[in-house]
Amino acid sequence: MVKVVGIDPGLAGTGIGVVEGENARVAGYSFGSIATDKSDPTYLRLNTIYTKVHEFLCLQKPDLVVIEDIFSLEKYPGSGIMLGKVSGVLLVAAFKAGAKVEELSVRGAKKVVTGSGRADKHQVERSVRNILNHPDPIRPFHASDALALALAGFYRREREL
Repeated sequence: MVKVVGIDPGLAGTGIGVVEGENARVAGYSFGSIATDKSDPTYLRLNTIYTKVHEFLCLQKPDLVVIEDIFSLEKYPGSGIMLGKVSGVLLVAAFKAGAKVEELSVRGAKKVVTGSGRADKHQVERSVRNILNHPDPIRPFHASDALALALAGFYRREREL
């Protein structure tokens, strides 16, 4: 049985998705997100994300952690810098938990679950829900994005075995 955790970085909300299975068949999954309070200083918010992700990964002991690789939009360079800070915290948390870590572009994950690297959040969520046979919308979108990352890592890992 292979367990993959996908993580979608965000300062306000970091999505987490877990996929387990074997032979390219998903046997179980879970998802959620870590929210931080926007009134807290950045260092405290980053510490909250680090602590919760590290504890979670230590409990889960995944075979692989897939973290969304950061990109920056030319119009919003500050957002890219902040996402870089969150991503750095996540990479350290995964390393400290002893997990194997890969970074995957958002387009790469979208392509695996929807067939198109240009899919929007709604298309990604519907595709993830369909793949997992999940009856209800997966919210927040950070969680469905994290599941997309976990699924991409799961399918890639299964091909390697």
